[in-house]
Amino acid sequence: MNKIGWIIFSTIVVLLLGGLIVWTRITNPPIDLSGVENNSIVAASEQNGNIGDHYTGSDSKKILFIEYGDYQCPSCGSSFPHVQTLMEEYGDDVTLVFRNFPLTSMHPNARAAAAVAEAAGLQGKYWEMHDKLYEHQDDWSSLNSSKRTDVFNSYAKELGLDMDRFTTDVAAKPVTQKINFDLALGKSANVSATPTFFLNGEQIDDETSSGIVQGNLTAIKAKLDALIKKNAE
Repeated sequence: MNKIGWIIFSTIVVLLLGGLIVWTRITNPPIDLSGVENNSIVAASEQNGNIGDHYTGSDSKKILFIEYGDYQCPSCGSSFPHVQTLMEEYGDDVTLVFRNFPLTSMHPNARAAAAVAEAAGLQGKYWEMHDKLYEHQDDWSSLNSSKRTDVFNSYAKELGLDMDRFTTDVAAKPVTQKINFDLALGKSANVSATPTFFLNGEQIDDETSSGIVQGNLTAIKAKLDALIKKNAE
């Protein structure tokens, strides 16, 4: 290729890349997090597809225990029963919030699982699907997309969901927006791995987080007890 040919080729490449960037920004506009408080229950809005934070436990929301999790992440799967144990003991005082942070480069089924949980949530079965995905993580985490979908659909049927609506919602824009919103919120808080836990706005240290994953709850219980005591003063 002569010099003129290279110039033309380079110009075309630059224009194509520029067009791709513009198209990406149009189809996936940046998420505006201004006015969003990370350490709060985020309400439904246009930015999150009108799907607010999912939370359970205390209605007082004085102690917020926030988890950024990935449904395919083995460490998240290991921490799941121990988080349940914590909430069984502290649920009257602590509010648990779960936000999606699928690490798709490592876990190709994670985002699909997050969409399944969010779609179930639109029919009032978020926590039931959340629990089922973790309880049976080994059954679907290594499957291809077709077999994975079959398993997820079986869970939806077990929960009594309207299957036509469920199938539509899994791929719908609001669910996509919700997952993207959670990811953006996590990245704004410097989340880079899962599970990552926050307690009243402070990221829990690695040692305490590892304890939750491994089932040693001494450190996290000490932190929760201190907050409960402080609130009672």
